[in-house]
Amino acid sequence: MPETGNFLSILRAGGVCLGAGISFTDPTVTEALSSVVDFLWIDMEHSPLSIEAVQAHVMAAKGSRATPLVRVAWNDPVLIKTVLDVGAAGIIIPMVRTADEARRAVAACKYPPEGIRGFGPRRPTDYGRRGGPEYCRAANADVIVIPQIEHIDAVRNLDEIIKVPGITSLLIGPQDLAGSMGHMGEPQHPEVWAAIDTIIEKARRAKMFVGAGTGGDPAKLAEWFKRGLHWLTVGNDYSLMLAAADAACQRLRGEFPRARE
Repeated sequence: MPETGNFLSILRAGGVCLGAGISFTDPTVTEALSSVVDFLWIDMEHSPLSIEAVQAHVMAAKGSRATPLVRVAWNDPVLIKTVLDVGAAGIIIPMVRTADEARRAVAACKYPPEGIRGFGPRRPTDYGRRGGPEYCRAANADVIVIPQIEHIDAVRNLDEIIKVPGITSLLIGPQDLAGSMGHMGEPQHPEVWAAIDTIIEKARRAKMFVGAGTGGDPAKLAEWFKRGLHWLTVGNDYSLMLAAADAACQRLRGEFPRARE
């Protein structure tokens, strides 16, 4: 079965999960971060990751505390099937705007009769050593399905989206949500926050987990949890690297200025 890690067990126990986004092709970054975070957001939507690179990242997370989640480029059953077949524990589906789109996402992640996923997993079956109806039932029960709510249409349709069977959690995309509301580049706009609070409140009433793709200062991240989130990213590979580099260089250059030419 896929390496499900601690993500769902922590959430079901009432805890919060912290993760990191993955965009580099080198799986070393996943191996290094897997001992720190609870999940990895391996991103195929906004980074140049091939399916071979995704498989390497999933393999690097094996046996660690971190659950490998993959955001595919679109709500496409062909993309979703391939990613699950290399062993991803769950799928993040971008720009889900309606209940029908949510149902299509769930169907792509599950074998019949619950879905349309074709059978052909490699790593999840230990390269063919396991299989049969018990395997398929377990795969359907364990797969993590996360529609991304990042358009105002999705907020308007949220009551119906939440009712779709098979959804594990919702994910808030603040930047694109802001853009769909006429506030591109302004995810902190009061109208955007009002929409985000609506998502969180409706998810809470439905007893559904909700997360966000964000990052930055830990104090600001803590505010997200205070608003009711269950999981979020603390940054991605390059932002975490640059934050440490920027802090070190700024401190040392402030103390030891470079000579002026």
